[in-house]
Amino acid sequence: MPDLAVLFDLDGTLIDSEGLWWRAECAVVADLGGEWTPDDQAHCLGGPLERVAAYMADRTGSSRSPAVIGQELLDRMEALLRQEPLAWRPGARDLLATCRAEGVPTGLVSASHRRLLDAVADAIAREVGADDGRAFDVTVAGDEVDNGKPHPEPYVAAAAMLGVAIDQCVVLEDSPTGVASGQQSGAFVVAVPHIVDIPPAARRRVLTTLEGVTPDDLRAWKNAR
Repeated sequence: MPDLAVLFDLDGTLIDSEGLWWRAECAVVADLGGEWTPDDQAHCLGGPLERVAAYMADRTGSSRSPAVIGQELLDRMEALLRQEPLAWRPGARDLLATCRAEGVPTGLVSASHRRLLDAVADAIAREVGADDGRAFDVTVAGDEVDNGKPHPEPYVAAAAMLGVAIDQCVVLEDSPTGVASGQQSGAFVVAVPHIVDIPPAARRRVLTTLEGVTPDDLRAWKNAR
């Protein structure tokens, strides 16, 4: 069994899509007659679509259902993801490429729905030159689990799909919601805060960037006691 698997969060960790989410969220809330603020974005950071849509409905007092609002948000976000070039977070592309080159199992675990995850995963595969069209060994989307982040299910599911023990996995996350999911799963967590601060804790290493980080670093941090 592999002694390391790397499970990447997507938004804010692997790529900087928070700016695109901001644009999509602002547009949807404006259409509902409200105004989206940085505090609103921070409150919803890393959360599943259903929670964000319900928050928008409550925030604006809209008569539209959260399900309808969620679809509008998905439509706007997918269009932006397919139009705009990927904005990699510092060091993320190099770390992913090194994992692939060294044969380290990888997973992409996101609160985003499958249609958004696939749009980004396809672009990532093209950019890293994945011959088989797959940049990751497994992917887990937010609409494919019964319990999304901060519940541990998404990361537990990814480890099971890889056939790697969860305590041999390193989770890379940028949000408190994602960090909670990773830690409750039993994985070692490397937090790279993007918008909201994350304090150090047991079985958690906090970095300012992934630049220069290698699979050997992740393995050493995971195994340190």
